[in-house]
This record gives sequence, C-alpha cells and structure tokens, in this order.
Amino acid sequence: MGSVGQIVRNSARPGLRALSSVPKPAVDTGKSSTGYSFELNETQKELQDLARKFTKEEIMPVAAEYDRTMKYPWDIVKKAWSVGLMNCHVPAHAGGLNLGVFDGCLIGEEMSYGCTGISTAIEASGLGQTPVLIAGSKEQQKKYLGRLIEEPLVAAYCVTEPGAGSDVNGVKTRAEKKGDEYIINGQKMWITNGGVANWYFVLARTNPDPKAPANKAFTGFIVERDTPGLTPGRKEINMGQRCSDTRGITFEDVRVPKENVLIAEGAGFKIAMGAFDKTRPPVASGAVGLAQRALDEATKYSNERKTFGVPINNHQAVAFMLANMAIGVETARLAWMRAAWEVDQGRRNTYYASVAKAYAADVANKCATDAVQIFGGNGFNTEYPVEKLMRDAKIYQIYEGTAEIQRLIISRALIDQANQK
Repeated sequence: MGSVGQIVRNSARPGLRALSSVPKPAVDTGKSSTGYSFELNETQKELQDLARKFTKEEIMPVAAEYDRTMKYPWDIVKKAWSVGLMNCHVPAHAGGLNLGVFDGCLIGEEMSYGCTGISTAIEASGLGQTPVLIAGSKEQQKKYLGRLIEEPLVAAYCVTEPGAGSDVNGVKTRAEKKGDEYIINGQKMWITNGGVANWYFVLARTNPDPKAPANKAFTGFIVERDTPGLTPGRKEINMGQRCSDTRGITFEDVRVPKENVLIAEGAGFKIAMGAFDKTRPPVASGAVGLAQRALDEATKYSNERKTFGVPINNHQAVAFMLANMAIGVETARLAWMRAAWEVDQGRRNTYYASVAKAYAADVANKCATDAVQIFGGNGFNTEYPVEKLMRDAKIYQIYEGTAEIQRLIISRALIDQANQK
C-alpha cells in the first residue's frame, strides 16, 4: 500500500473537482472545460483509491468487533497515520502536506463507508486541530500540529459541557490569568477522543461578567493532556459509533502558559465557531459514506432475497425505496462537495457547510432506516451489518451542531440576505 505523501509528491498539482459514485470515461468534445467539473483530478483519484483500499483491507474486517468491544481503534489509527490518511491538512511549515478540505472529505467518505466509529476517531482529531490550524501562530502550529505528524497521536476539541452544548454562551469553565499563566477550572462533557488525546483545544470563559458578549467573553487554549489537574472521566457507552472514545473532562486548577492562548484573550468564541466551517463538510462526507454503505448493502440483499418467487427488488415498494436512497446519497454528496470547495476557495462557507451537514445527516439516517426495513427481520439482527449503520447514523444529527442548529444558521443567512435587498 502506498501513502498519501507519495501520491501528492508524484502529482502535478492537487485540484478540487467532483465525481460520480459510478464513474465513467469523460466524453472528449474537444472543448476546454469551464465552470463546474464533476471529475476528480489524478491526485484525488489516487487519494480516493488509497482510502478505499485501506477501508476494505483494514477497517471493514474488524468494524463489527470494535463495535462489540467498544475498544478505541488504536491499531487502525496507527495504520492510517503510517500511510498518511491522517493530518493531511497540516501546513508544510509544520511538516504536513497542506491538502484542502475537499481532499480530506474524499478520504473521510471512503473510511466512513467501512465504519463511522473508526472514522470519527480520526475526524475528531481533525476537529481538535482546526482551531490551531486557523488561529495558531507558526510556532504553535509547528509544536502541536507537527507533533501529530511525527507520531501517531490525536487531538480533541474540548468545548461542550454538561449544561452547554448548542448554547456555547452557556460555557461555565473559567480561566483566570495569574502572572504568565491561566488557571482553568470547570467540567467538559461528550469530548470525542477525550481519553486518548495528546492535547486539547479548550474554550473557557475569561471575562467574569455574565453579560459580556460571547465574542469577548471566551478564550481558546491549547492544553497538554498530562497537565496536572486535568482528569478524563469514564468512557461513555453510546448507542452507536461505540469504539469512538467519548468522555467528560475535569479541570481543577489546571495551569496553562500564556503562550498557549490562541490569538488573544477574548477571541475564543470566534475561533471555536470558525472551526466548524472546515469540519462540518467532513462530517457531512462521513454521513454520505454511511448512507452509501446502507444503499450498497440493501441493494445486494434485495437482489438475493426472494419473495413470491422473485428477488424482492422486483417489487416496486422495494425498488422505489432503493431509488430514493440513491437520490439522497447523490445529492448529499454534491452538498458536501460544494461546502468543501467553497472553503478551499478561501470564501466563507458557513451556509453551505450547514446545508451539507444537516442534509447529509438526515440522508444517512433515512438510508440506514430503509436498509433495515429492506433486510426485514434480518435487519434487526446483529449478524447483519445494517443494524450497526442505523445506530451509528443518529449521532450525525447531533454532534458538531444539531440538525436544529444547522437550520437556525441556514434560516438566519436567508433572512440576512433578504434584508440586504
């Protein structure tokens, strides 16, 4: 198996284009391409092929066992790191390949096809890194992002609290400046990679005034895992994506040097929210990977299972269900591609990122549910893969901003646009 580094080094240049899930040779009209193109460049095709091969050989054979044991997939993480399927977005000065969000989404969709619990363990590290990617100094990036290039380590995004999820302004964890340090006290919850991360991005309130606006009240910190007073809680036993490590984190007089502040005091909320523009497209691509797997499993089973003397996909009720699943998969894929492409062009993609995340999450849940229905009684049994897909799908409508929050963002963008006309 090759590596992402070899693919990029052998490429003329990385590009940002789309694909069909059933690719066919392009028609040569002799005309130059303008506007949208639904063709991956050669680099992206190789990235996709590498991720697809890795998923088939390394993830799919062990996905059910990791789901059963709920063990963190360190073996898979280390293998993914060794072939360059992690940390592709890290800038060159920190030792990375500086690939775009689109390229990362291509990889993420393929790996999620195999197991979204395993892909979330990897993608969550990207979420933890993104605040440093968008707001860290070169020194901070080299130290903390570079560390992840040098060793198979992961990071975590540490914002959510027991009483503050969608309402980030409700974060109560506090950081008090004393000399050249900040002292953090508080409790975080539902932190993916919480028990295995080497370092965390932590959002804490530095302005004690409860009426202070969010864009001035919070500060973002890089916090080392081994800092005294930082204690991960027990691993949460979740409905799906069970090998992903989700925990609460307690901060008791955790001392953080001022050099670990991102940008400046008061900039934390903007950084924390800005990260989602880059990380929601990968979440959407993961949901599409799950939806595609559900469609493929259902199509194969419906061709093998017979009722009334014919395969069940000969019955219109099943055939139309498969068709609707395909419609959802294809359109959700286009949604993440647009969102990823926009941010890679240097434009703000908040609207598109929320559209992609909300829609792909709904499609994943619908496809998984329909796959279980097509499998019938077998779909409700752990001997078949679709019950896991159904359990794994639900979290896509919750983490990195609930379905309702995405619709709030979308509607506000629409209203703001209307008011400007």
